[in-house]
Amino acid sequence: MDKTSLIEKLKIQIIESLTLEDVKPEDIDSEAPLFVEGLGLDSIDALELILLLEKRYGVKIIDPKTRREALQSVSSMADCILKKQKTGAAECRTTTDDTPPENKDMHGKA
Repeated sequence: MDKTSLIEKLKIQIIESLTLEDVKPEDIDSEAPLFVEGLGLDSIDALELILLLEKRYGVKIIDPKTRREALQSVSSMADCILKKQKTGAAECRTTTDDTPPENKDMHGKA
């Protein structure tokens, strides 16, 4: 699946998962922030998006920094899914830090 198709699919899944009754897929800017600005989602919504990624795409995001980056926008969610599909890795990690979470201290330092 290409990124554009995945983004459109994600928009529909986000609307369904979060029960955003007054929002249509075309209302969501794929590059806009999902939290505070943009859709104005909150921490409960973040948990729902994490579950969506895990259940529908097999993507696990354990590292908090990676989680923040992956959930910045619909586009960043798509990037995370596509990276997982390409690499087959169990967890979506940033390109700048491939240190497994189990090898980091409580502050996220390797």
